Amino acid sequence: MTGSATPSPDTAVWHACVLTLYPEMFPGPLGHSLAGKALDAGIWQLDTVDIRTFATDKHRTVDDTPAGGGAGMVMRADVVAAALDATCGKDDERPAIYLTPRGTPLTQTRIKALASGPGAVIVCGRFEGLDERVIEARNLEEISVGDFVLSGGEIAALALIDAAVRLRPGVMGAAQSGVEESFEGGLLEYPHYTRPQVWEGRAIPEVLLSGHHGRIEDWRREQSERITKERRPDLRRRREPG
Repeated sequence: MTGSATPSPDTAVWHACVLTLYPEMFPGPLGHSLAGKALDAGIWQLDTVDIRTFATDKHRTVDDTPAGGGAGMVMRADVVAAALDATCGKDDERPAIYLTPRGTPLTQTRIKALASGPGAVIVCGRFEGLDERVIEARNLEEISVGDFVLSGGEIAALALIDAAVRLRPGVMGAAQSGVEESFEGGLLEYPHYTRPQVWEGRAIPEVLLSGHHGRIEDWRREQSERITKERRPDLRRRREPG
């Protein structure tokens, strides 16, 4: 095994379980790069559950028309609940997450909390979403990965899992890599440069070539502040007291 992924005897395996109508979509991108190496090394574990196997009729029906009328179909509470109950035991401490555009926006803070826990059980919706009753009865945490709509929760699940796995001990090559990046300290990340020193008439900023670590640190902080102010004023407001 090459790369930085190395299991630690003192670190519990982070366990993700994805409930989906399309289990063949996993591990997908999670089987490559840092996440893939860590998966092969046993730093984390991924299971998928095919929700359709919990349907009770011969047609393996998982959805029905919306009560009150309207377009689309709704995933049945009884089928999704059966899948969840077969996956999560009474002593399962992993949060059960339903990925939906109406959920609470996913943040790096929430990702850190998930990464420091035992894992996550993730329900991927399809069609118009889940019957509200199963969300309430199984206390699903509703999370959104952005203000847009996907065809289903699988792509969002891939993003959430990747974000959490990369923070697990032994996954990234340098611990500092997880500190000096966007959203740490409420700021977006500063610009990066590497060789060649001049490319298409554009030079690396002189301060980065100075060897003066204090000046470099100040420059990077200033750049993070500037970029955050220009692109994400909402993050800047959250950092300001009062």
